[in-house]
Amino acid sequence: MVQQRVGEQLRFGVFLVSGRFPGQDDTAVLRRTVHAAIAAEAAGFDDVWLAEHHFMPYGVCPSAITLAAHVLGRTSRIDVGTAVSVLSTTHPVALAEQWSMLDAISDGRLRLGVGRGGPWQDLEVFGTGLSRYETGFAESLDLLLTAAAGRVSAEGSHFSFREVPLRPTPQRTPRVVVACGGPASSAVRLAAERELPLLLGLHADDFEKAETVAAYGAPAEHVSTVLCQVGDDAREVVRGALPGWLADGLAAHVPVDDRPGPGRDPWEYTEKLCAIHPVGPVSHCVETLRTSLRRTGVSHVIMFVEASGTPEGTMANIARIGAEVLPALREG
Repeated sequence: MVQQRVGEQLRFGVFLVSGRFPGQDDTAVLRRTVHAAIAAEAAGFDDVWLAEHHFMPYGVCPSAITLAAHVLGRTSRIDVGTAVSVLSTTHPVALAEQWSMLDAISDGRLRLGVGRGGPWQDLEVFGTGLSRYETGFAESLDLLLTAAAGRVSAEGSHFSFREVPLRPTPQRTPRVVVACGGPASSAVRLAAERELPLLLGLHADDFEKAETVAAYGAPAEHVSTVLCQVGDDAREVVRGALPGWLADGLAAHVPVDDRPGPGRDPWEYTEKLCAIHPVGPVSHCVETLRTSLRRTGVSHVIMFVEASGTPEGTMANIARIGAEVLPALREG
């Protein structure tokens, strides 16, 4: 069992998917996300992370870096991260430019979460093709990191161009985390080789996350994603809202070729999430999170807080976590 490293500072954030639950409007969902980010700062969270998806109700934010720019402008203290910017459909040098600009004007509050993405129709629409997804992640990640150091050129399988300077000139090294699917994921090895921490997914329980951290093989400031819903009726709230959203969202994942789409049963997945994450009364959430911190050794946790499916429920959940859960965790 992995033990949390003594003296390591705890960090807690919110993870906002911008999920469109049945019957909702895209614009209202995005406004809910912005209001939730502002509420997270007021509630004492350390950071807020924004998801990115295309062509589906699972998440209606198509550009996490763009939404991050807006949230940075609406906040003053909290860090803002992308979770994730998809390197299979985004030009890594363009992303580095955006990071450098936002890093400069936010005094370093922007974090970059990056990932490979999936084999979805996005690859066809944006013209990057299946090969970028299957073989291009390492090359894209290295270009992003090189560009963020100030100058970049390329002579690879997917990118080839003469050296150019990045403008604005980067003032800092980007704080990058790499999304991974589990201990056997090639992203774990890739991140470890580049000494970049991992972003551990919502689907994994504590034991899988601990195995992934062990596979990484070195101390690092990894980030763990959980679902957190506080309340005596929290499980009923999640069971009432989440399956409908998942059913619509999973069905909207259209593969770029003839491979099958996601096969998860929305109701079974909801039950799994309720079982492995802090969903319940305050005392249960505190103990579940304490146990997760101890088992995984990961001291930075970001919380999916939108499982009620409503703006009011999301704001109330953020407020209760900030007022009742975070203080108990930080006191030890």
